[in-house]
Amino acid sequence: MNNFDAVIETWLTRPSFGLLVNHAIKAVADLYMFKGLVLIPILWWIWFRPGEHRERQREMVIATIMSGLLALAVGRLLADLLPFRVRPIQNPDLHLHFPFAAQQDAMLTAWSSFPSDHAMLWMSVATGIFIVWRGIGVLALLYTAIFICLPRAYLGYHYPTDILAGAAIGIAITYVMTRRSVRARYATQSLRWIERHPGPSAMLAFILCLELVTQFDELRKFVSSASRFL
Repeated sequence: MNNFDAVIETWLTRPSFGLLVNHAIKAVADLYMFKGLVLIPILWWIWFRPGEHRERQREMVIATIMSGLLALAVGRLLADLLPFRVRPIQNPDLHLHFPFAAQQDAMLTAWSSFPSDHAMLWMSVATGIFIVWRGIGVLALLYTAIFICLPRAYLGYHYPTDILAGAAIGIAITYVMTRRSVRARYATQSLRWIERHPGPSAMLAFILCLELVTQFDELRKFVSSASRFL
């Protein structure tokens, strides 16, 4: 662990907040209602928000959802291709005491710590919100940093550099995907298809948003279980 990670992790694990606060932090880190169920509904709000720039807003929502999906895919690819990094909570050499260290998720054990897929996905979505709606977007970015990213470092799920790198990649993906020259290649055509086929598009939007909220957890568990029998 580098000096930056060591200093931050030591500082985060030094205070003792008590069992009740630690359980609250774990709930915030683990439950979908404190992640995707906060940010994804804002995209729906933007989609139905009236105004003269309604078409651009809807293109940006499409671009943000595509950016989130791309961020998850890039995160999975980097975790597979880069050298495996053991999570802080699983590294006994750190000599740090993390809350709930004995209650480790098996999926976390098999998944490289770098980069943080949570930071990539939700910073990507928050950035899309910020580009469309500055006031709410600032709150979305702050919420993502405080309630999604910080608890994962406090609980030992990720090193600070995992989170910073994931956040930077997620922001960069959304920045590129929402540029007018890039967005015009897919979002404009997608919006036209949505307008022509409201039924199927609403169904697809629901499925995609549900999978983003859950970060494809159930699908990944299904594929992992199925692969054991193949």
